[in-house]
Amino acid sequence: MAALVTITLPDGSKKEAEAGISVVDFVKNHIGPGLAKAAVFARGNGQDVDLARTLDADASLQIFTSKNPEALEVTRHDAAHIVADAVQQLFPGTQVTIGPVIEEGFYYDFSREKDGKPAPFSPEELEAIEKRANEIIAKDVPFKRTEISSEDAVKLFEAKGEKFKVEIIHDIVARGAKTLTLYTHGDWVDFCLGPHGPSTAKVGVIKLLSASGAYWRADQTKAQLQRIYGISFFDKKGLDAWSKQREEAAKRDHRRLGRELDLFHFHPYSPGAAFWTPKGTSLYQTLSDWMRRLTREDGYVEIKTPLLFNKNLWMKSGHWDKYKENMFLVQDSDSGELDYSLKPMNCPSHHVYYGFGKHSYRELPLRLHTQDVLHRNEAAGALGGLTRVRQFAQDDAHIYCREDQIADEVFRFVKLLDRVYNAVGLKYEAKLSTRPEKRLGSDDLWDRAEAALKDTLEKMNVAYELKPGDGAFYGPKIDFVVSDSIGRKWQLGTMQLDYIAAERFDLTYVGDDNKEHRPVVLHRAIFGSFERFIAILIEHFAGIFPAWLSPTQAVIVTVADRQDEHAKKVVAALNAKGFRVEFDDRGMSMQKKIREAEIGKVPFILVIGDREVEGNAVAPRRHGGEDLKSMSVDAFAELLAKEAAIP
Repeated sequence: MAALVTITLPDGSKKEAEAGISVVDFVKNHIGPGLAKAAVFARGNGQDVDLARTLDADASLQIFTSKNPEALEVTRHDAAHIVADAVQQLFPGTQVTIGPVIEEGFYYDFSREKDGKPAPFSPEELEAIEKRANEIIAKDVPFKRTEISSEDAVKLFEAKGEKFKVEIIHDIVARGAKTLTLYTHGDWVDFCLGPHGPSTAKVGVIKLLSASGAYWRADQTKAQLQRIYGISFFDKKGLDAWSKQREEAAKRDHRRLGRELDLFHFHPYSPGAAFWTPKGTSLYQTLSDWMRRLTREDGYVEIKTPLLFNKNLWMKSGHWDKYKENMFLVQDSDSGELDYSLKPMNCPSHHVYYGFGKHSYRELPLRLHTQDVLHRNEAAGALGGLTRVRQFAQDDAHIYCREDQIADEVFRFVKLLDRVYNAVGLKYEAKLSTRPEKRLGSDDLWDRAEAALKDTLEKMNVAYELKPGDGAFYGPKIDFVVSDSIGRKWQLGTMQLDYIAAERFDLTYVGDDNKEHRPVVLHRAIFGSFERFIAILIEHFAGIFPAWLSPTQAVIVTVADRQDEHAKKVVAALNAKGFRVEFDDRGMSMQKKIREAEIGKVPFILVIGDREVEGNAVAPRRHGGEDLKSMSVDAFAELLAKEAAIP
């Protein structure tokens, strides 16, 4: 009698099967042929595997279909292989390198030359590659996994002339690998860890997006490669929905709207640093003041720390060894050495500040908030509008607390984050990252920390995805991902538990036992960076900000010049009440002024004619064209006060 294995399904039920049965056959025989047909890959005992893998030991089994986001990630890995196959079919002699899945889609890097020089892919060639890739999908070719010795793998790829693959294999062997896994579909073969879907047909449809240059292993001294970016969906319906979203996103691009609404500019004299116009500064300052008020109400105190530090701070924090290439280094005027740096984050300086005094357990938690300017030396090619900059500020805060206060502090933070995101209409979900394999601290410490984060999310009914092993080496964390008005996802807020900073910086407090103890440090942010948050808000609102956030809340236009003096008095009266109101006195027609105010997405346009002058009134019109009946200036002030109230 064949040996039996016990399979635990996600609903907790258990089934027995003969050892050696494949995942797909087990599903077909014990769960149902419908699920077996829809399946893309499986997860057994936490390891992602192909459906053809056999079940030889007791396992907890989870099946992923096209309804699961994880399955789309697997088929996009399939798609990268298919595109590489298509390229080599159409352009013999092209060498393949790597093809990972990325946040949106995938890419594959190729080594391709003409006349001894790197040869980019033309738009016409991309069209041909896309067509061939979708033909491969239509053939429904099975993906097959085999194991091969490292020696045989080298021989295989040397025979194919794939020098980049051979180099990767040698690196893997140097790390101790003896065998490799190969995946083939048809005649095309690559090596990777997998998993892959059952066949090319599961990919659905591939769309190639662009081509660009890249360097082998991101090293400018190495070979120049040609990178093809693509995306795939399970069906054309998914691709069409994505294309529509992409078109809408292009209309909302914050770089274009930033220029059109006169919010910010960039200049080559200071790459990656924004010049904020008066309107942009108003938007920035409104958010800054709002966050200051919210944190003050929540028990934070604001501090400012230096922007320039010598390397001793960064050596103590560990950044000098692990992060120096991302820092702007400054020469010491005495030694001539690059021994100083503009600060790329606030954490170490806050730890120094905490260490200036002695602290009692009664003082904790101590919540420090700051909005200092930061600098990070991002690569020039990575800069893009406000979403990737070199100079920025964060709504940064660090909480120094006792371990028994962690749960309350995390709960308090999530409540504040919920308030902020709801105020601007951003839906959010969380990702809980737990202990990595290499970590500091005891398992008992990690158990308590992870439980505190998990319990808070569940208590507040916050949907979250568990990310096992993705925590920092110093503690677990929650990352918050928001969805904007057209469904795009953005990573924003974070809450990170840190048990190591207090050790590195010798931070203590005196407990109720009169002994010194280490505080726990909580790193937290809600906006992330102001620059990125503003970029997201511009695109989320398509530039049509709510009245409280809009740089200009109302524009006054007159029917004729004789009403101008009265208009100026109305502007002065409304601005005296704290509103942001402007008078358009340019020498152009009223209709053109109204049209430009509409283009400028101003919440209210106030028309003043002779009747309004006589009655000390205004005729308001909302952005979008809704005319409100004429009302007194005081009545409009009451209306605007309600709509412009800061949350």
